[in-house]
Amino acid sequence: MRKIKEVLRLHFESGLSERQISKICVLGKGTVRRFLKRAGAAGLTWPLPPGLDDAALEKQLFPPPPPPSAGQRPQPDFAVIHKELKGPNVTLQLLWEEYKQQHPDGYSYSRLSELYGEWSKRLDLVLRQDHRAGEKMFVDHAGQKVAVIDRLTGETREAYVFVAVLGASNYTYAGATWTRGLRDWIGSHVRAFEFFQGCTRLVVPDNWKSGVKQPCYYEPVLNPTYNDLAVHYGVGILPTRPYHARDKAKVEAGVQVVQRWVLAALRKRQFFSLAELNEAIGELTGKLNRRPFRKLPGTREELYRSIDLPVLRPLPAQPYVFAEWKRARVNIDYHVELEHHYYSAPYQLVGKEVDVRYTGSTVEILYQGRRVSSHARSNRPGKHSTLAEHRPKAHQKYLEWTPSRIVEWAATIGPFTAQLAERIMAEKPHPEQGYRSCMGLIGLGRRYGKERLEAAAQRAMHLQAHSYPSVKSILARGLDRQNVIETVPLPPPVEHPNIRGAAYYAGSLFEEVAE
Repeated sequence: MRKIKEVLRLHFESGLSERQISKICVLGKGTVRRFLKRAGAAGLTWPLPPGLDDAALEKQLFPPPPPPSAGQRPQPDFAVIHKELKGPNVTLQLLWEEYKQQHPDGYSYSRLSELYGEWSKRLDLVLRQDHRAGEKMFVDHAGQKVAVIDRLTGETREAYVFVAVLGASNYTYAGATWTRGLRDWIGSHVRAFEFFQGCTRLVVPDNWKSGVKQPCYYEPVLNPTYNDLAVHYGVGILPTRPYHARDKAKVEAGVQVVQRWVLAALRKRQFFSLAELNEAIGELTGKLNRRPFRKLPGTREELYRSIDLPVLRPLPAQPYVFAEWKRARVNIDYHVELEHHYYSAPYQLVGKEVDVRYTGSTVEILYQGRRVSSHARSNRPGKHSTLAEHRPKAHQKYLEWTPSRIVEWAATIGPFTAQLAERIMAEKPHPEQGYRSCMGLIGLGRRYGKERLEAAAQRAMHLQAHSYPSVKSILARGLDRQNVIETVPLPPPVEHPNIRGAAYYAGSLFEEVAE
């Protein structure tokens, strides 16, 4: 469903062709066309209706298929056949026999061999890439780093240089960052879009691990944050193929030009902050873009303003806010953990896997591509951020009780029950710790009746047994039906001249010690 959504977004929002979409999503053009045709038949456009989740979208796009046509032959997967033939002792005859076992009504061996031959002839064709205006932005890091000196300690730290080049005009952006990690990688893209004053339809990165989570020849997996950036700016990410240098020839040439005309010119200068370095890079990059071409008339900047800038897509109203993603499972207490803080989700999702998208200020929880919870970001470890509507009804009713309400309820039973509830909460360090015991008294009242609970509370107060287990035991053993035995007071002490008392002996002992 994610790929189908991406196909719809790139078609309706980015206006890309079926060929471009098929490359980005690693799908056949026929598959892309089929997705768009199904969406049209279902009356779907972009953006999708807010209440349409993945399950509903799948049901609309893929109703039960009709029975297959008797005259249509199943097509073999030539890419798989080509890969299998590279294995030891694997022949086309063997692959055809396996194909016929799965599809008895498939092609004959001669016809399959003919079709595979026609397909394989197109593998080694080389296409000269003539880039259209506003279509592609190529991005990469320069191999050369720049030293920055700390004014206080004198230590040297090396900064990396990010390079972005527009395919049609060769208009170039360069900026330094401390790392090549995900946060700096995303920030460099944002600054490049702002520098170009618009967005291209495609962004072509190398298979760098900050942007491409899992490099693959056929289906590279993007980092979720990188894909989030693409959605925000309405662009498609098309990583280059591994071991295919010509896919990124444009940015390789741009990196080489930046190293020669920008970084080489800075080799004798000292920098004491990243901002100072970026200011110098910006000045030299401006000179580079205004430098005349050697074999063509004009400059990069003139070509950019004449052909690229007019067709670039406008920037969104707000720049992209860096967000990270995490896969989590909703715990039994209907919370998910993020950096040792716990955020609530609807209790119906207990045990389900969800996506957590978090920025510096917000945390969003998504299930099947649909946002189900949103919280303010908290940095208090071990604490909980809980929304009341996420709790089960029983938990919501439990948390509605307060000390005053509990005492009011107890007073409706009788004075001894009210005194017992007050004493239970008073003997706890915090009144909330006595809520559970008082809620237990409410349950005993429903089970044994108000009169018996009041009698049991009177006996518990007399015995100074201020706890729920004591009251429960009294009711279970029927002690509440017995009369409360009053304690006989002790007689007063006897007073007599011959009785010296404790004070006398304490004084004598003190005098002996003093002597």
